[in-house]
Amino acid sequence: MSRALYRKYRSKSLADVVGQDHITTILTRALKAGRVAHAYLFTGPRGVGKTSVARILAHEINQLPYDEESQHLDIIEIDAASNNGVDDVRDLREKVQIAPVSASKKIYIIDEVHMLSKAAFNALLKTLEEPPEHVVFILATTDVDKLPATIISRTQRYGFRAIKPSDAVEHLRHIATQENITISDDALALIAERGDGSFRDSISLLDQLTGLSDDKEGITASLIEESLGLAPAAIIDTLLQAVTSHDISGIASQLTKTEADGISPIVLAQQLTQTLRQSVAEKPELLPLLDALLDVPKSTQPAIKLLSVLGNASLQSKPKHVALATPVLEVSATIEELTKQAVEPLPEEKAVNPTPSPVQIEKEVQVPAKKAAPKTTQVDDGPFDWAKLIEHTREHYVALYSVLSKCDYTLEGEDLTIFAVNAFYKKKLDDQKYLTHLYESISTVAGFQPVIHTVPTRAPMKNSQAAAIADIMGGGIEVSLEAA
Repeated sequence: MSRALYRKYRSKSLADVVGQDHITTILTRALKAGRVAHAYLFTGPRGVGKTSVARILAHEINQLPYDEESQHLDIIEIDAASNNGVDDVRDLREKVQIAPVSASKKIYIIDEVHMLSKAAFNALLKTLEEPPEHVVFILATTDVDKLPATIISRTQRYGFRAIKPSDAVEHLRHIATQENITISDDALALIAERGDGSFRDSISLLDQLTGLSDDKEGITASLIEESLGLAPAAIIDTLLQAVTSHDISGIASQLTKTEADGISPIVLAQQLTQTLRQSVAEKPELLPLLDALLDVPKSTQPAIKLLSVLGNASLQSKPKHVALATPVLEVSATIEELTKQAVEPLPEEKAVNPTPSPVQIEKEVQVPAKKAAPKTTQVDDGPFDWAKLIEHTREHYVALYSVLSKCDYTLEGEDLTIFAVNAFYKKKLDDQKYLTHLYESISTVAGFQPVIHTVPTRAPMKNSQAAAIADIMGGGIEVSLEAA
């Protein structure tokens, strides 16, 4: 039975440890000077060498050769995840009193120490503070925030760092050479990226891909993408290009294709995040997109969230294509309303100056007033025609038409709010397929691409008296009656 590569190439001495020089240098210097602490605390991400360094340190303190296959009676490893009770720690407290069998120190390595219960921590505290001279504790954890401050303060703490991609690639290349594995530079970089700073994860992925590799080409980037369900780099570039060129239709169609190819929107968002992280210095305008992408994995509908995030990002830096036009009637109504709200002049002032001066009118118009949301907005090619949009969907997208024809809307600038009547219709409109067809229809009919907001209610009534009556009656529909 072959050994896993990550075990086969595990470091055997502090000098062999890769990517943690800031720790191994200090430990090596302390050991040479004969300075051994009574308790060490190793913190950091998973797979970066905490347990390996703990084992190496335990052997070097006792001046023993390190061999992963052999076990020493005076080096005891405890998994806190499965031995986390107060009784386990009480048993440990009794055993630490026993002198080492053959080594100078009895060393306890407690892995994932944050898993200990509160009572167990309390039981360990006194022993950790004043252990017998022959005992050394080495604690390791991926979640230092869960450790009591009293435990941390009684240890020498060393923070392990995530492995740099360049170090990971170099180490993977060394392993591939030793194992006669054919692999491209792009594939090495992709494995290091997917390892996310963990040597163990990166090496395990290399081991997994070795059995899938082609005899001639070996391990390629395309093989990794296919095996892990990743989007090809070309698709990532295409999506980002669509964002910067304000092509919402292109974004929607590309996301539809990736979904059909079985690529998870969460994985796609992670790939976009990784790419933006590397290029944000050259494209700082995409920093808000990088932040928004972090919310995709948290969403209950990640596909819709990803479409929304990319679509909004494409519009944020888009030049304004929509110019509001104020109808004459609305201006008249506004002036009339403002005139009514103005302070009435004194009777004698009315007689002397019955007609307000132009200056007075200007001042009155500047008084802020509530303004009804317009339902027709001027765009480059003419007014936005909702009826024309409905007719277009009836001819081309019947499923969308069946929902949209029951809805109402308001349009202010580039913000199109669709009142979907109820939550069921809103869910339909938020579906990626419906949303894609809606964007395409608006682009065809009106020649612009708005920011779409869907609301699971009817449009608010414009008539305040009717709205008040509807509130009393528990709801209602506003109907316009025209004279015959």
